[in-house]
Amino acid sequence: MQTSFTPQDLKQVMSEGLLSFPLTDFDAHGDFDARAYADRLEWLAPYGATALFAAGGTGEFFSLTGQEYPEIIRTAVQTCQGKVPIIAGAGGPTRFAIACAQEAERQGAHGILLLPHYLTEAGQEGLMAHVEAVCKSVKFGVIVYNRNVCKLTPDSLAQLAERNPNLIGFKDGVGDIEAMSSIYMRMGDRFAYLGGLPTAEVYAAAYKALGTPVYSSAVFNFIPKTAMRFYEAVRDDDMATQHELLRGFFMPYLKIRNRTQGYAVSIVKAGAALVGHPAGPVRPPLSDLKPAEMDELNALIEALGPQ
Repeated sequence: MQTSFTPQDLKQVMSEGLLSFPLTDFDAHGDFDARAYADRLEWLAPYGATALFAAGGTGEFFSLTGQEYPEIIRTAVQTCQGKVPIIAGAGGPTRFAIACAQEAERQGAHGILLLPHYLTEAGQEGLMAHVEAVCKSVKFGVIVYNRNVCKLTPDSLAQLAERNPNLIGFKDGVGDIEAMSSIYMRMGDRFAYLGGLPTAEVYAAAYKALGTPVYSSAVFNFIPKTAMRFYEAVRDDDMATQHELLRGFFMPYLKIRNRTQGYAVSIVKAGAALVGHPAGPVRPPLSDLKPAEMDELNALIEALGPQ
């Protein structure tokens, strides 16, 4: 695998295959555990994901400190060098997002996923200024995550793309089919597109029909074989396998995930613990699954067979 990526190289990587966001490992005290994180990446790397996102949403980027971030990205890059590309999460206030992006570039990441800024609502002019400032602070590729307080219009994306050649990807975490179709019709192959709703498998077939066949899988963190099997079923339009897995695993899984806000991350950490790859507790304000919910999840995992 090549170690140096131009923005267009990253765009090509993002245009096919399954992507995933590894959990960030914390010890019993809630501190970053670099050795356990490296072990996790070594376990996941051979399963076939096209790229891994270090310190992404499932990796609890929102709870990390500025001091922890460089070590997390460095560990991911060094562990996966020559195996799978690493895209770093970056986000929060503009200056912090820039600092993360520049640090990720220094540590050898292949690009960044720009997560939403923090808390406050903003108009399109402000959102564009935020994204552009981050893009212009680095040379490698940037993927913008459309979600929550950062929802860019087709016009805004077109202007950003014209002024920032290294803005090469668009990840949708909103689920507005009309908006997604409008963006794809407007931008065409200028971007690589990524489906990024929580438990993206549930929406994968619909997004493929919109021209977005690539998505990120959170469950890859604990059932990587099943995650790849589902992706291959989507790729091959194998609806029988998709429906089998949706009925048998994903829909019951959603019932657990939807019980508490924040469980989209917590349930993934729970799954990893159940299959023998614990990543420690989630950090507040998230909360871990309750024992009865762990039992429910374990039954779903066991029904899938060895991973």
